[in-house]
Amino acid sequence: MSAQSSAHTALPLFYLRSRALPLTTATLVCVALVAAWAAHWLQSQPYFDHTARVPVVVLAPLLASSAIGTSLHSHSDELDRTAVGRWWPRRLLHLLTLTVLTAGVLAAAVPGHPEEFGAPAMVRNVLGATGVAAASVALLGARLSWLPMTVYGGAVYLAAPRTPGGAAAVWAWPMQPGPQVAAWAVAGAAYVAGAVFLTVRGPRPERG
Repeated sequence: MSAQSSAHTALPLFYLRSRALPLTTATLVCVALVAAWAAHWLQSQPYFDHTARVPVVVLAPLLASSAIGTSLHSHSDELDRTAVGRWWPRRLLHLLTLTVLTAGVLAAAVPGHPEEFGAPAMVRNVLGATGVAAASVALLGARLSWLPMTVYGGAVYLAAPRTPGGAAAVWAWPMQPGPQVAAWAVAGAAYVAGAVFLTVRGPRPERG
């Protein structure tokens, strides 16, 4: 095997280890399992129905996006900058892979009632929250990437009106039922903007 082939083989392994992706994947699966249990428990309570799953649909994507953002931290900025090859395709693949995994497992955690707080709302919130986390990685660094979405998500959870639609579909998109088009537009735009920003700029360098 040539030295060039060895380098091409070693680089993906180095990337996986430096970003702790196996641990991140395990964390995402654990979040999905807890979300599935919580959604089932809430819905099974007396006088509750599928709308009781709102906390799960809001909080599970928030936790998952925090894990994804943290996984983009590099423990070797200097080595990354001197490595052969471009890093932006790896960053983009990293983000897309974890987004698809997260959306899939969390959607499976809230089966049924797609018109309310089911899989569509969960997937939308995963996209929006991950987009905000990705942009935060580029602006604040991976270690603090959880902060903006946590503050925003908590504020929206407390302040959003009970009636969906209207202006709240834009500013309180995490609290909207699945079919709200405006909420999907905001979440989708957040994901695309965050992914592009992170891919082009990369994570903000951190020390310590």
